[in-house]
Amino acid sequence: MGTWQKIDTPDGAFTLVIDDDSRVVASGWTDDLDAVLARLAQEHRPVDPSEGETDAADAVRAYYAGDFAAVAEVPVRQFGTDLQRAGWAALRRIEPGAPLTYAEFAAELGNPRAVRAAASVCARNAPALFVPCHRVLRSDGGEGGFAWGPEVKGSLLAREQH
Repeated sequence: MGTWQKIDTPDGAFTLVIDDDSRVVASGWTDDLDAVLARLAQEHRPVDPSEGETDAADAVRAYYAGDFAAVAEVPVRQFGTDLQRAGWAALRRIEPGAPLTYAEFAAELGNPRAVRAAASVCARNAPALFVPCHRVLRSDGGEGGFAWGPEVKGSLLAREQH
């Protein structure tokens, strides 16, 4: 069944979806629950999640108050290949304020030439912020893509630099 919650952040509405074991399965900067659920394959979407309060939302509030580690401590559940799961785990190890390039991230995954695979890991990340795919940049220093828009990615990166 699961739970979902929408909160306001300096970057706009943030919606998160939690499974029955209190793990974040999907999240993003929108007030559209369906847009967040669409980040998951149909078979992994909670059926009729109920709206309610979540501890994960408290961690998001703490993040925006300057406690960047708060979201790293929240349990997540992700569905993917072994490479994707290894990539998502590696994303959680990137320190705030110390982003990697896609090439550096590919090297972290064991294959420095697999830049497209590294980018794919980021693109398929459903629990945004909790798994900080926004901390991976283009090799030329540009921000690159982000499912929730370049404005949000830029804001998160700037916030983490301070």
